[in-house]
Amino acid sequence: MAEFLPLLLFLTVCLVLLLGYPVAFSLGGTALAFAWIGGWAGYFDDAFLQALPNRLYGIMTNETLIAVPLFVFMGVMLERSRVAENLLDTMASLFGPLRGGLGISVTLVGMLLAASTGIVGATVVTMGLLSLPTMLKRNYDPAISCGLVCAAGTLGQIIPSPLHHTCAVGGRAIGRLSAGAVEYGDLFAGYRLCW
Repeated sequence: MAEFLPLLLFLTVCLVLLLGYPVAFSLGGTALAFAWIGGWAGYFDDAFLQALPNRLYGIMTNETLIAVPLFVFMGVMLERSRVAENLLDTMASLFGPLRGGLGISVTLVGMLLAASTGIVGATVVTMGLLSLPTMLKRNYDPAISCGLVCAAGTLGQIIPSPLHHTCAVGGRAIGRLSAGAVEYGDLFAGYRLCW
């Protein structure tokens, strides 16, 4: 019976998702239901559920996630000031007679933004704020526009973040960040010094 529980859990999650329930409730609810079933059948130790509040607290105190609202704020500021629209229009005109020049420029801007942030969620939200209104204004298909934004935003997983480059101010090198573990406070301070 224990070896069939994961398969049954997977099928139940698929069924609940097909019924139209939200993803968060589907995943969390079926996991808790199967944890209860596994505890009742003697295959699951209920003590693991007591670690759940500590896991949630650990996620809330994760310093990496501080960057996400800052990148979203940057995207909102670039969209409201119309800098992003002008950038995308200029890049689209750069490709001239190429069909889909705006789509190519969205992919390039998303690639640069994904490489600089390294956080897929922040990049997709920022690119959605920046490029989606411009693409819809140019009569792009909404499905193709959303697909381009999602594809360009997920490039952050492939392209490494430029944390290992030397930052120079006034001709002298401030320091070299290693590609290893870097504190995010140091990362923001380094970017601030580079600008």
